[in-house]
Amino acid sequence: MAEYVYPAIFHKNSNGSYTITYPDLPGCISEGKTLENALYMAQDALRQWLEYLTEEKEEIPAASAMKDIVMEDGEFVNLVRASVRDNKAVRRTVSVPRWLDEAASAANLSLSRILQDALKERLGVQ
Repeated sequence: MAEYVYPAIFHKNSNGSYTITYPDLPGCISEGKTLENALYMAQDALRQWLEYLTEEKEEIPAASAMKDIVMEDGEFVNLVRASVRDNKAVRRTVSVPRWLDEAASAANLSLSRILQDALKERLGVQ
């Protein structure tokens, strides 16, 4: 899992909500109704943007220094951290009893999906 930290510009809107942009990632924009929500949305948008760049094998730009960020009135800069997972599928050989495999097939269950869900639950991740 790769870790990234980027400066984000938070602009407070007249209705009290926030618009978040990333100077180093043009097009990566999000919004939050409150500051707490905006911080969450900023992290989520950053993670999704970087995962997309990774999946498309595009270069991930370097993050600017906070001192180099130009702001307007009503804005502030905050560092946002995101963990990016490699979502590429890998093949694993697993064994299950025949009767269990047949029951899963009869129920139209995806063993891959069930295994992923069970591993996430066991590991406490999403």
